[in-house]
Amino acid sequence: MSTVLAPPHETSPSSVSADVLARFDVAGPRYTSYPTADRFVEAFGPDDYGAAARQRRLGISAVMTPISLYVHIPFCASLCYYCACNKIITRHASRAREYLGYLEKEIALHAAQLSARTPVSQLHLGGGTPTFLSDDGLSDLMRMLRDAFSFAPGAECSIEVDPRTVDAGRLAHLARLGFNRLSFGVQDFDPDVQQAVHRIQPAQQVFDLVASARELKFQSINVDLIYGLPRQSAASFDRTLAQICELRPDRIALYAYAHLPERFKPQRRIAADELPYAATKIEMLSRSIAALTCAGYVYIGMDHFALPDDSLAVAKRQGRLHRNFQGYSTQPDCDLVALGVSAIGRVGGTYSQNAKTLEDYYDHLNQGRLPVVRGLALSRDDVLRRAVIMAIMCQGHVDFESIDIAHLITFRDYFASELAALGQLEADGLVCLTDRDLTVTDKGWFFVRAVAMVFDRYLQTDRKRARFSRII
Repeated sequence: MSTVLAPPHETSPSSVSADVLARFDVAGPRYTSYPTADRFVEAFGPDDYGAAARQRRLGISAVMTPISLYVHIPFCASLCYYCACNKIITRHASRAREYLGYLEKEIALHAAQLSARTPVSQLHLGGGTPTFLSDDGLSDLMRMLRDAFSFAPGAECSIEVDPRTVDAGRLAHLARLGFNRLSFGVQDFDPDVQQAVHRIQPAQQVFDLVASARELKFQSINVDLIYGLPRQSAASFDRTLAQICELRPDRIALYAYAHLPERFKPQRRIAADELPYAATKIEMLSRSIAALTCAGYVYIGMDHFALPDDSLAVAKRQGRLHRNFQGYSTQPDCDLVALGVSAIGRVGGTYSQNAKTLEDYYDHLNQGRLPVVRGLALSRDDVLRRAVIMAIMCQGHVDFESIDIAHLITFRDYFASELAALGQLEADGLVCLTDRDLTVTDKGWFFVRAVAMVFDRYLQTDRKRARFSRII
């Protein structure tokens, strides 16, 4: 039986010592999966994915378990300096038309591997900028998907929207295509911050679009924010939060900016001396949690908030919250079929990732092969540790007996070294340990990734974490 924690809005940065801040100002995974994508191997290819798809097909009889679909649209018309996504900057619409032709080939290959007309309960279009596609392009894409798969009644269909690329007419077209959830990229309303990251979009533009979306009866509207950007301060971000509370979207994704210029070239245009210190970032996070919970939002965990009647908040209350490559999700144990360049999916006990460049992606499809270039088949230990890590990330609570029963182990014996390692986190007030369970404290939610990292077997043998963002 899981425990749902109260949101940690009563904790303030003053209760987090400078010593604790310094010790946890380290890099670590965000755990949208376990094992994390950096553990994927090139030995895993199209044949391995095909075997997992066949196993799925043969293991389901009369009633088929729905899947989730993710489609990656890599194109953007302009460059945002903070962005770490796989994207292609272009203003040539012809590139999108060519890409859709290859997506159609990939969709057909996946449909052939899975059972005919596999049901879909969730669709997400990400990028890049999905709204880079024209109205006709989006129509063509939805036709391809509906021809290949059977969308369940009430399926969640969401799309990431750059407010600079749409108007009320385009939102109406999205509604006609069956999209019922929108995610607007805002990041920050402060003009100085927008200038520093090369993304200028007036607040009124977003307010007008959200008003139009509500008139069109979209079921849920999400807004993405980023704290830790250049020229941000706790006070300036307070002003953005006040505007967001006035806007009142159904969901808010509040991400910490990960400055990794050695990996992502656009970030080299950001002046490192304009970035806020770790203590300032945790101040922003603390004040954000306080402002949003006081405004009536439920703190879902780590980087997500939702209004109490939103399906994400309902899933949190009912213990059905999960985490996948798009973040927190209401879809439990749902296979994720990923389409498009660099897209990452999950089928059965495997993860797979497509080619990261258009050239490689197109080359595989021209040969009639799925563009899977790497992945991983999970071991029994991987599956066990994934259950523990996701319980920490989603519920902030691990019941040892539940893990024992589900995985046929004795938790305290199997994870004896991990429990010993948690001693310092307990002394710091980040977790509570008993003979029966592990619970993340209010203060611990600031460092929940650090708690999960204790159970990451790969990190125990590999301390080279430069590939990850800093956990605060």
